[in-house]
Amino acid sequence: MLQRDSLFRRREEPSTRTATPSNVVSPTPAPTAPSNAAAAGQTGQTIDASRGDERKEAKLIVGPDIKMKGVEVTDCDTLVVEGRIEATLDARVLQIAANGVFQGTVAVDIAEIHGTLEGELTVRKQLVLHATGRVSGKIHYAKIKVEEGAEIAGEIGMIEKSTASHASRPIRASLPAH
Repeated sequence: MLQRDSLFRRREEPSTRTATPSNVVSPTPAPTAPSNAAAAGQTGQTIDASRGDERKEAKLIVGPDIKMKGVEVTDCDTLVVEGRIEATLDARVLQIAANGVFQGTVAVDIAEIHGTLEGELTVRKQLVLHATGRVSGKIHYAKIKVEEGAEIAGEIGMIEKSTASHASRPIRASLPAH
């Protein structure tokens, strides 16, 4: 607890403190981390301005021992599921690892599934279902690639190319693994 408090204070201090020559303790060069903190201490606006120019990928990883329930994930570029998550997702990319499980509603550009997805899946560009992957529920996609051994069941439909909406041609199918 004490370490967290000091960590949070360090984050707050640079915006209220400025570096002056009287703060310098020794003439030796500062290590990388403190120099970054000093740079951040100059102005909080400098950091915010640089973030606006270069947007880093917003990536969320749900680790192998993590379980999340009742979550809405938005403004996420890539969601990697190695654990278990019950959520609503709107993102660019969804990657489900072999032991990963996603339950809920998904709308993504690209889905790469090695694990399990149960619920409603809308893939605007490409759905890749690997040999260990299992998908069940309402599935809508623009393009699909299914490896031998994968399982797909439920209401399956292709998104119409002429419309960007969720319109689809429903196909009821259940394909067992071979």
